[in-house]
Amino acid sequence: MKNISILITLFTTLILATSCEDNYKFDLKTSKKVKLNETVSISLSEKNNKPINKVQFYINGKEIASTDNTVTVNSADYGVGKHAISALAFFEGKTKKSNGFFEVLANKPPAIYTYKIVNEYPHDTSAYTQGLEYHNGFLYETTGRRGESTLRKVDIKTGEVLQKVNLDKKYFGEGMTIVNDKIIWLTWENKKGFVYDLNSFKQEKEFAYNKSKEGWGLTQDENSLIKSDGTNKIWFLDKETLKEKSFIQVYTHDRAVDNLNELELINGKLYANKYQQNTIIVIDPKTGIVEGLADLRPLEKEMAKTQKLVENDEVLNGIAYDKENNRLFVTGKHWGKLFEIELTKKQ
Repeated sequence: MKNISILITLFTTLILATSCEDNYKFDLKTSKKVKLNETVSISLSEKNNKPINKVQFYINGKEIASTDNTVTVNSADYGVGKHAISALAFFEGKTKKSNGFFEVLANKPPAIYTYKIVNEYPHDTSAYTQGLEYHNGFLYETTGRRGESTLRKVDIKTGEVLQKVNLDKKYFGEGMTIVNDKIIWLTWENKKGFVYDLNSFKQEKEFAYNKSKEGWGLTQDENSLIKSDGTNKIWFLDKETLKEKSFIQVYTHDRAVDNLNELELINGKLYANKYQQNTIIVIDPKTGIVEGLADLRPLEKEMAKTQKLVENDEVLNGIAYDKENNRLFVTGKHWGKLFEIELTKKQ
């Protein structure tokens, strides 16, 4: 009987303690969407005004100094994108965490670009273009689809494939870039990339990317490889180790921009195909802010004059830049033409 009484007492104590904690209902409040440079106010309260001893606030996992149960931060310190908030409440010898987020938008809309066609060149219609890069007078191109993915060296003027190697049939090839005498080539869903010798097209090694969702587009700046993964995130990889270091989030003044695909860095700005939209997005690679939009949908109509395109599949994808001669090239999946175009900002 004594043991039963002890068990009942312990059980009752546990129920009371649990009930006490459960009776605390917290309300985490914050500005859901703000423009860059605006302030963000965050507060935590107990819904029935029960006393809270202390609150610790965290943004993206980093503790933020606060006064009482509130904190105010400048959105410019975090940049555009969605940012995680956690508030850890201390009360009656216990703690409880509440989670939320705020979203920072660009503080001005992007510029709109028009284009004109400067030249047209033949392009192999068997090429399901994923990556495109200009290097020493030639185009280097990677194509996709499982069992059909290839790496190519192409003569720009004739469209002739001068050199080609097939990817293992179990992989779906994606974007590529050239670093010194190496070609770095991504795959789609396998979280794996490959390194090839530029001259021989011999595969030398492979590497993994474990933080980003998938492999889509690839380019580079002086310090990093720059990679898209089909979301609104752009990832930066160490050029030596090929490990993911950091990312930015891509935003306009009113939304996140996802489905970012093939990439090219041009005069310090990141140009990205938006998949299935036949649009090029011009991005500040330091901030993720969309600075420009180029509507290239008429190019698809131009292609439709000479070939039938599969809707939402055989779309614009492929950006290459000849820095020395200031030439911008674009093409699409299975397109029979490579276009040299010139972008002009609307006034």
